Amino acid sequence: MSEDAASAVVRDVPMPDGRLIRVHELAAPRARVRADGLVMVWHHGSPQTGAPLAPVARWAGERGLRLISAGRPSYGGSTPHPGRTVASVGEDHRVVAEALGLDRAVHIGASGGGPHALAAAASDPERVAAVVTLASPAPLEGGAWAWDAGMADAGGLRAALEGGRAGRARFEETAAFEPGSFTAEDYEALEGRWSPLGDDVGRSAADGPEGIIDDDTAFARDWGVALAAVAVPVLLVQGGRDRVIPPSHAQRLLELLPSARLELRARDGHITVLDALPSALDAVLDQTG
Repeated sequence: MSEDAASAVVRDVPMPDGRLIRVHELAAPRARVRADGLVMVWHHGSPQTGAPLAPVARWAGERGLRLISAGRPSYGGSTPHPGRTVASVGEDHRVVAEALGLDRAVHIGASGGGPHALAAAASDPERVAAVVTLASPAPLEGGAWAWDAGMADAGGLRAALEGGRAGRARFEETAAFEPGSFTAEDYEALEGRWSPLGDDVGRSAADGPEGIIDDDTAFARDWGVALAAVAVPVLLVQGGRDRVIPPSHAQRLLELLPSARLELRARDGHITVLDALPSALDAVLDQTG
């Protein structure tokens, strides 16, 4: 566990239906706290625990941002919620924001966290000031577009699209990581600066496969999110060499989100695109004043 994760305040926030969402909170360094009280909410990838990652915590703190990171249902101590949708996770975040007394927040979603950051903006437009996604999937819309073109391994999403949650659960019984999903630079990053991410993925295995099964099932069905109504600034950051979530997904999101702009990083893969977070944060902070 990183020093940042160990020093976070951890609390279980009750949902209206009795579930609990486990939330990690890190205060910004006292000397750097922003006068406007803006908060950063981190939406983790699939699968992870929701605990703060050291690089993310450092970059938030350098900008005076209090960091909130929550595990989605079935991840990192959060109560399972079978049948959850992308929209329902956005609603969970609205309840968390109310419980923690958040006024304005920038929501950052990495990979599988991207759709949920957008859902939070749709669910809580008064509190969400801006959204950044890094390598986010786009809605599959029943397979009406070539969503899997360029994916090294589309098996999990395809199983969910064709067989729902039961089909995705069956797929998980024999699922194995496809090494071609990552570039050589991705692997190098996981051995070095992004090793906290790899470590957290390993810890998430203790939670079982339910989280990623529910993530993929939610991505493959109607998200329940009115993307056209998301009016806050959205920055879509995408790696041109991403073999997990190909650039076509960012292009699709750009079409669906009226307030979005796209930053395509031609040489980045699925992991190295995370290095764009500091500059992406600075860009949206400039926009939010």
